[in-house]
Amino acid sequence: MGKPSRLYFIDAMRAWAILMMLQGHFIDGLLDPLFRDPSNPAYATWLYFRGITAPVFFTVSGFIFTYLLLRTPRNQPDNPRIRKGIRRGLQLVAIGYLLRTNLFGLLQGQIYPSFYLVDVLHCIGVALLLIIGIYQLTRKFRPGAFPVLLLMVTVGLFLFEPVYKTWTYEGWPAAIANYLTKANGSVFTIVPWVGYTAFGAFLATAFRRYANTRHLYVKSILLSVLAGVALVGYSSAFFSWVARQTGWELPEMVVANNYLFIRLGDVLLVFAVFMLLRGLLKKEVFLRIGQNTLSIYVIHFIILYGSFTGLGLYRFLHHSLTPWEVIPGALAFMLVCTWAALTYDSHQERVRDLLKSTARITRQGLEKYAWILYRWARRGADKLMRLLGLAESRS
Repeated sequence: MGKPSRLYFIDAMRAWAILMMLQGHFIDGLLDPLFRDPSNPAYATWLYFRGITAPVFFTVSGFIFTYLLLRTPRNQPDNPRIRKGIRRGLQLVAIGYLLRTNLFGLLQGQIYPSFYLVDVLHCIGVALLLIIGIYQLTRKFRPGAFPVLLLMVTVGLFLFEPVYKTWTYEGWPAAIANYLTKANGSVFTIVPWVGYTAFGAFLATAFRRYANTRHLYVKSILLSVLAGVALVGYSSAFFSWVARQTGWELPEMVVANNYLFIRLGDVLLVFAVFMLLRGLLKKEVFLRIGQNTLSIYVIHFIILYGSFTGLGLYRFLHHSLTPWEVIPGALAFMLVCTWAALTYDSHQERVRDLLKSTARITRQGLEKYAWILYRWARRGADKLMRLLGLAESRS
């Protein structure tokens, strides 16, 4: 089998994950609590798939970045993906903070506590920097060191989650503590969610290493299904068995809330489904949506949560819609956000030129008014000095 130039099923997975995220955020934010009945099969199914969305998104993000990172041979000293990755990671963190900026608060000289909360973009940005750090750390070792360390990060974060989730980080600056705890309102934290991104990076190394293997997809689908079923159906029983055999408390703590390993199994099953359907997923629309997930995310955040102004759908319709209103609303929301992002992508150069022109005109205007203010201030200072001089001469 030849080396695949592009893994279309990954683009389709990323497109599916961002669309699931859009409808999940819309329904979760606007559906009336009266209709949130876990015993309802429809709601229970939606709730389960909503829980899969974030793990899939984090995993795919790590997969795509690492798959491209490994395109350059390890023995080549200069890998352009490292610089791009560092820039991308910092950009995601910066955009994450920008989306939580409230302009009205800034005009009053205030930065609201919500500005420091951590979300998906912050975590993925930090995860990319972590992957680069591990890659650089292991470059001088055997090729297997990189994937082994990535897998150790995933297992370690998931295994010890019952321990570190109880830590309070009292006395820590909120801007730092919010990366580690949800106590202040962060939606995601780097621990344990970076573990999914690291696992995606691990899968990418496997695809790169065995790219020329015969029947690659058949073997990958089989392994994904077996590992996924094992994690979903038997991981809790395994940890219970370990606890009984060793007397350790940690495995029992994992069993008490074994959502991380179960969701990891769900991710592998989703991988298997998309690999199985890969022949049907080469449509350009999947590719374009998958390539514009950041734009879609930014647009959805502005419309739903009211970035910069606080005037979003969440503010006006929070927990107020019925299922008959929220379902078509979610579909329309997905269409609007996707259409806006793809339209921006089609006219990106024109939009950038317009923004540059606007910024240049704004800067020129500010410089003009600054010069006028400077002249007024100077005249005022001269008058004040003359008055002071006159006062001194009379004394």
